[in-house]
Amino acid sequence: MVARLVIAAPSSGSGKTTVATGLMAAFAAAGLAVSPHKVGPDYIDPGYHALATGRPGRNLDAYLCGPDLVAPLFAHGAAGCDLAVIEGVMGMYDGAAGQGELASTAHVAKLLRAPVVLVVDASSQSRSVAALVHGFASWDPEVRVAGVILNKVGSDRHEALLREALEASGVPVLGALRRAPQVRAPSRHLGLVPVAERRAEAVESVAALASQVREGCDLDALLALARSAGPLPGVAWDPVSGLGSSPASPNSSSTAGRTGAAPRVAVAGGAAFTFSYAEHAELLAAAGAEVVPFDPLHDEELPERTAGLVIGGGFPEVYAPELSANEPLRKAVAELAASGAPVAAECAGLLYLSRELDGKPMCGVLDAQARMSQRLTLGYREAVAVSDSVLAAAGTRMRGHEFHRTVVEPGAGAAPAWGLHQPERRVEGFVQANVHASYLHTHWAARPDIARRFVESCTP
Repeated sequence: MVARLVIAAPSSGSGKTTVATGLMAAFAAAGLAVSPHKVGPDYIDPGYHALATGRPGRNLDAYLCGPDLVAPLFAHGAAGCDLAVIEGVMGMYDGAAGQGELASTAHVAKLLRAPVVLVVDASSQSRSVAALVHGFASWDPEVRVAGVILNKVGSDRHEALLREALEASGVPVLGALRRAPQVRAPSRHLGLVPVAERRAEAVESVAALASQVREGCDLDALLALARSAGPLPGVAWDPVSGLGSSPASPNSSSTAGRTGAAPRVAVAGGAAFTFSYAEHAELLAAAGAEVVPFDPLHDEELPERTAGLVIGGGFPEVYAPELSANEPLRKAVAELAASGAPVAAECAGLLYLSRELDGKPMCGVLDAQARMSQRLTLGYREAVAVSDSVLAAAGTRMRGHEFHRTVVEPGAGAAPAWGLHQPERRVEGFVQANVHASYLHTHWAARPDIARRFVESCTP
């Protein structure tokens, strides 16, 4: 039983991240162990959550992982904590396009049996706020909207008008926050700038958010509300049991068991590669790997005895000159791939393995060119593995997510990675020897056999 709150909003831009991160930081500063969570596939907000709480930010995505895994993954992440704060996504009832409530904040709140606090941007309204809150609170009787936090309040008079209007709504006001430009995080082409790129400033911003929330919110009432959450259904997920229940890979014995030594899997990190789900490293370790992080911006060599390489998402387009200038590491990556070691590259990793990015030489593992684009590619995807690879056998079905403003030409190799079925049918990505490179972001908790298959392909 973990006390928990879902922070939702009528629409994007209302201040969910501001309020959720501020609450996390304020409760953590008060001595509570706070577990941070984010509804949906977003990688950037969890970085701010981790900074606020000192714990890994974790995602809860009912599309990528399926509804049945939401509560178990939550319980895994929140184990041993006093309180969990779950930041929603988009508008509270917005989910996967054309699939009803699936993967919406409301859906996740119901799966977690958690009370919802609605964050309302009050900057351009007064009495109308009551109609807005009433509508969201009554739309789905299974969603318990149990409080409101008014954001971007202009003055004491404005706050009084808003509170008066909401008195008859039956939904209590649990906080009112003034406009505070000094705590805004800078944005660019894919949203907020990640913590890893502005850590000192981010620390100051999170501290300011905590102070703002302490002053403007009733923390005691919010904590009491969180403690009113119903019993959590199911049992906690864990990577070992997840691997045990997943389909068998072609090799039934673990790499560690065959050789007596855990294969070392290098995982790219640093400012250019910040996108990763915490469960991926946990699954790799549970499958028998020694997981070792490295930073392609600064490390000129791969970790010693690297037997496999994972390069997740991030912003290599922002750091193309610096990544290109690190020629020793680019050569080491190319040599590792040529040796037959397994390489899994996702989105940013795909760009890094290409021949060049915006005219800057990259690793040259793939005969492809990458460049920035004005077009945003964004959305959930139904996918099927087209080619046998170190991640999946041909025919494996997977759900994923695309999120980028770049283009790779050609978009697929002779052996494509995935066939996508929405919004249009196409193939994408590259399977080349033991290299798997694709734009598709996936959550391995949905298919733990991916991690096991990858580790069993490693040869320490």
